[in-house]
Amino acid sequence: MSEPSLYERVMGDSYQRLASPVRAFHRLSGRHVLTGEVRTHAPQTWLARLLAWGLGTPTTDGGGAIRFELDATPRAETWTRHFPAKTMTSTLRASGNSVVEHLGVSRLTFHLHEQDTRLEMRLVRLRFLGLPCPRWLMPDIVAVESGEGSRFQFEVQARVPIAGLVARYAGHLMLPAELTAETPAAPHHSHPPAQAYAPHSSATTPSRSSRPAS
Repeated sequence: MSEPSLYERVMGDSYQRLASPVRAFHRLSGRHVLTGEVRTHAPQTWLARLLAWGLGTPTTDGGGAIRFELDATPRAETWTRHFPAKTMTSTLRASGNSVVEHLGVSRLTFHLHEQDTRLEMRLVRLRFLGLPCPRWLMPDIVAVESGEGSRFQFEVQARVPIAGLVARYAGHLMLPAELTAETPAAPHHSHPPAQAYAPHSSATTPSRSSRPAS
């Protein structure tokens, strides 16, 4: 029997309740290239833009094709997201019941939670340039992953109290059909799949990316 993936080990039994495309994505091992569509949103303020630059997240509004490169082992995963106007690379590792993502000069620790077959990842700790982020400045970062058929869907949003919206992007990646066909379906819940954000004037609220995509 193959060794459990990074996400399987962190989530334990709750991993089996995730939607089939989400489980298939996080069971990928080795090197893979996936493609799909994405929509990105620009940071709201100059300070948010500076933070986005430090994180390596998209800084422009727009939509188009995304290419996702994965290099995954049971111990670590490297996600390279080729957005239409930006490339973003991060490395993820397990830390107890959390996933730690190394992104640019930041180290982000996420708690993973299954909710109605979706995977929700929420930031619980952040270190920037090696220094812990004070609680009053802690970003609100949430990534949500869902799926239907061979489509793996993601939504990611990051806000900082004094800077506003730093990053927001959403879209999907297409998984090889044989992967989702071989992954037993999780219990069905009657809710709509996550959809890519439509552009609008107000800020609203996902990457083996990640993997937050989030």
